[in-house]
Amino acid sequence: MSIELDAAAAVAPPEGPPYATDIGGSAPAMNAILRHPYAHGDMAPHDPATSQAFLQNECRVLIVGAGGLGCEILVNMALMGFRDLHIIDMDTIDVSNLNRQFLFREKDIGQPKATTAASFVMQRAAGVKITPHVCRIQAKELDFYKQFHMILCGLDSVEARRWMNATLVHMVDEADPRSLIPLIDGGTEGLRGQARVILPTITSCYECSLDMLPKRQTYPICTIANTPRLPEHCIEWASILEWPRTRPGEKLDKDDPQHIQWVMEHAIERAKQHGITGITWSLTQGVVKNIIPAIASTNAIIAAACTQEAFKIATSTAPYLNNYMMYAGNDGMYTYTFEYAKRVDCPVCGGESRTITLASTDTLAHLVDLLRDLPDIQCKRPTISSEKGPLYYAAPPALEEATRPNLDKTLAELHLRADDVVSVADPAWPFVLSVVLDLLTPPH
Repeated sequence: MSIELDAAAAVAPPEGPPYATDIGGSAPAMNAILRHPYAHGDMAPHDPATSQAFLQNECRVLIVGAGGLGCEILVNMALMGFRDLHIIDMDTIDVSNLNRQFLFREKDIGQPKATTAASFVMQRAAGVKITPHVCRIQAKELDFYKQFHMILCGLDSVEARRWMNATLVHMVDEADPRSLIPLIDGGTEGLRGQARVILPTITSCYECSLDMLPKRQTYPICTIANTPRLPEHCIEWASILEWPRTRPGEKLDKDDPQHIQWVMEHAIERAKQHGITGITWSLTQGVVKNIIPAIASTNAIIAAACTQEAFKIATSTAPYLNNYMMYAGNDGMYTYTFEYAKRVDCPVCGGESRTITLASTDTLAHLVDLLRDLPDIQCKRPTISSEKGPLYYAAPPALEEATRPNLDKTLAELHLRADDVVSVADPAWPFVLSVVLDLLTPPH
């Protein structure tokens, strides 16, 4: 269940002295940077006090995610002088979070992460207003995101980062410069991490670098539905096919232990029917959530990089990152920055349709598997249609069942021809991808 809390009612600023007129009392070094008359070569001379006033009185920033990385970002932003912060996260605090999400205590278990983090920081940083939002990012209207001067992402979900990136790209109106909202994205995995500055439609976007991500293990949908051979096949069947069929209209909450238990029990039943063993709670949770390791020190390093870029963008005290920084801590400490080029065929910012080469004798199921496996697309549950009508719907269950027979048909049998365009929708995107079919006719 999603909750929307009004932060003014949920989290009140602590009583104490009135808001300070500058941050010099608590952060003299930051104040000195703001007042230093330095300007980089591409920027016109300006009064540093203007940057200071904007930072403290006007700049409104959204932090997406209140987990290990998000907690670090929130604290850094508050201590750097940003006073109007919003944080959004749908999750509640679990005991497993306490070793690295340092704003939470044992007494907070079960409470929303966003409100707890906001309250913790506001009690210790006078003058900072933090507005928490306890909901999915997809639950917010575009007008919500338009109010911010920049957005910082500290998410561990690739799907959520893709959605946020695509939303900001599609919000850009060339006639209105204010519609371009910088996105600063941070991510960590074990002892590695990255920070990047994305200027939607100008620099490369998150989707441009999708093929750099470690490939998520996926399984052919026909195998999942008909001939499972691995424990993972049974878990995917329970979460992707059986859940929506038996509990229509109810979203699977990957953080709800009861939902994970349900998936595990149904996966075990499925496994018994096919002589498969090895399904455990930890395996079920790992498959459903695609869990990656998190280390507190890596989060701190990447959060510092992200907030430094936010400070530079807000104050123009130094050139901001162009546009990608990677960190590796496996053998010592290594960082490297470079400009990640835009992809002309990027489905989000490239402005072009994607061409996929297939044989006319390939089945629709093969196209579905390609859309899931291609490194630069990585669909999760694609829905495919053409001008002739729907081809395959991944949801709702009634439409999935009605269109499932099409999966075994060839593209020729579905009357698809060379250069036909199919539309692909997916939960990972707030848009529809156009795919041009380059169909090859096998020799007789």
